[in-house]
Amino acid sequence: MDYDKVEVPTEGSKIEATGEDELSVPDDPIIPIIYGDGVGSDVGPAAQTVLEAAAEATGREINWMRLYAGEAAREKYGENLPDETVEAIREHRVAIKGPLTTPVGAGFRSLNVALRKKLDLYANVRPTYHLDGVPSPVSEPEQMDMVTFRENTEDVYAGIEWEAGTDEVEQVKEFVEEDMGADDVIHDGPVGIGVKPISEFGSKRLVRRAIDYALEHDRDSVTLVHKGNIMKFTEGQFRDWGYEVADEEYGEEVITEDTLWEERDGEAPEDAVVVNDRIADNMLQQVLTRTDQYDVLATMNLNGDYISDACGAQIGGLGIAPGANFGDGRMLAEPVHGSAPKYEGQDKVNPTAIILSGRMMLEYLGWTDAADLVRDAVEETISSGRVTYDLERQLEDAEKLATSEFAEAVVENINDLA
Repeated sequence: MDYDKVEVPTEGSKIEATGEDELSVPDDPIIPIIYGDGVGSDVGPAAQTVLEAAAEATGREINWMRLYAGEAAREKYGENLPDETVEAIREHRVAIKGPLTTPVGAGFRSLNVALRKKLDLYANVRPTYHLDGVPSPVSEPEQMDMVTFRENTEDVYAGIEWEAGTDEVEQVKEFVEEDMGADDVIHDGPVGIGVKPISEFGSKRLVRRAIDYALEHDRDSVTLVHKGNIMKFTEGQFRDWGYEVADEEYGEEVITEDTLWEERDGEAPEDAVVVNDRIADNMLQQVLTRTDQYDVLATMNLNGDYISDACGAQIGGLGIAPGANFGDGRMLAEPVHGSAPKYEGQDKVNPTAIILSGRMMLEYLGWTDAADLVRDAVEETISSGRVTYDLERQLEDAEKLATSEFAEAVVENINDLA
């Protein structure tokens, strides 16, 4: 594809698809990067520095392709999400981005959600694990090692809603009350109404991806998290469709919790994944009180947002928490945290979340040696007390580093560990 305002690297090779969810990855791939808004201008380059070093330490090279979204895109294109940005990620298949802020009246409810939908990146994956040396509000943060698979395209994040006082909301209200017989549900006066779509297609492909991950990474369980006791035909249906995937598609590799106890007295077969389910509000309690009993969580969009943030609090906060969005043969890495505009350009904030999101990108490329280097080097840097301000103020005798200095310290440790 020819690009108007994007500079394509003169060196490097494209990642190519060899199957529906299989890639051919060269040793010198072109990787698109969006720095993002607010602190993205600080953490984006920091992540670049670290990921470049890990690639070079393992005999590879990343050729960065700078893309624009949010404020930088408004300056360059006069719009928030240019077609060039979307098409470049679609063409090159693997990318990384920093946080984006959606301005009021910008045309999208969320630029992050818009990117995921346009590229059909249907699985938002958030691994939550503790790094040695990171202060935590819980006494045993090392027990936290969960991966949340959050459906990206449906639920209330689909953005199907009508504003109070509009003709449209009155039409929907009339339809619900008169045509559907729910005349005792909606209060009189101004009201906003939204629709919560949950499909068999979207639910099953998300659960399938979670089970595949559990099998590939030797995880013991996949927990379907839902509020199906109340929302029986949306979240309850998600639960039922999830069990259908487990029952019908995996044979002896997967066993449900009911079968586990009814037929095997709680003894799981060796190398099998147990699929169970939990009510969402109970799950928010159990990630704290029974942390070590859960491995992989599969859930809908809003539940996944709440639960992954709650898990992130146990390992030191969102400045540590990585994430990535996956589709079939595509991925876009992005940290869980927001853009924090008041810290923009101060070279101050913690870049660990986007660096570890980049680690997920390296794993997706099949560069597990480089990915392991990143994790180990970040952990070594933090455990030695060389940290950014957010951690330094919680630790004794720590050395406070700027964002860029922290990245340089991680690179030093990558080179020492390689």
